[in-house]
Amino acid sequence: EIRNIGSGSTGATNVLRTGNYLASALTLFLDIFKALVAVKICLFFYPDKFLLTVIFILVGNIFPIWLKNLSGGKGYASFLGILLASELLLFFSVIITWSIIFLLFRISSLSTLVSIIALVITTYNIPNIQNEGVFIISALIILISHAKNVLRLLQGKEQKIK
Repeated sequence: EIRNIGSGSTGATNVLRTGNYLASALTLFLDIFKALVAVKICLFFYPDKFLLTVIFILVGNIFPIWLKNLSGGKGYASFLGILLASELLLFFSVIITWSIIFLLFRISSLSTLVSIIALVITTYNIPNIQNEGVFIISALIILISHAKNVLRLLQGKEQKIK
């Protein structure tokens, strides 16, 4: 049971803690893919419902109704799918930032948090980014979902990925 390991999350990083790299990669891919497909469908048929779609994607990943205690992932991989489907520049900015921080510190949550902060800064400093408000709201949801990680980081207890 993945929810009895590490942080208890069903996300790719916690799956990685099991030592099953294939399962972790598959979790990451599927979370990105399902969000990407949902956003593409939304943008094609209902572009005016983009914010609502993004919120449902993230909340559905974090609190899936089919899991006991509504305990899912933290929404980051789904957020990557949202960015990949809607704003490639922000997607690459987030991926590059996450990768650099991860290579330096080997802490996934720290990499996630720094990349989300970089996204907010990038969103406000690059012209022609559409849906800025959607990405800022998404960033807040991701930051809130990582509250326990922030506490562990501040206490120096957050696990590194080996």
